[in-house]
Amino acid sequence: MDVLAYGVAGWLILVGAYGIVRSRNLVHTAVCLSIAQSGTYVLLLAIGYQWNAPAPVFSPGSPVSLPVSDPVVQSLAFTDIVVSATVTALLLALTIQIHKTHQTLDPDELESLKG
Repeated sequence: MDVLAYGVAGWLILVGAYGIVRSRNLVHTAVCLSIAQSGTYVLLLAIGYQWNAPAPVFSPGSPVSLPVSDPVVQSLAFTDIVVSATVTALLLALTIQIHKTHQTLDPDELESLKG
């Protein structure tokens, strides 16, 4: 497999994690988490990809020794996309509620949330 896909996946994860650590806004934190999760899609698809491999659909006359792409990795990537969209929607909804209650999106100014 081409190293470029692994490099892009690692770069997306690192940029997203750096954005989460350096964020001063809850919306920015949710967006950076989405960027880091998009790196996991690229990583999963890079792992499951094979050059010149057809879809894993076999007919009675097709040769079995033919290399095919892994459908489990593709389904995991799709599940990752659905979970990421759900987590992002939940985080943004919580951010809206925090802004309505505390009139700020800066995590350091949320004194009443400290336990």
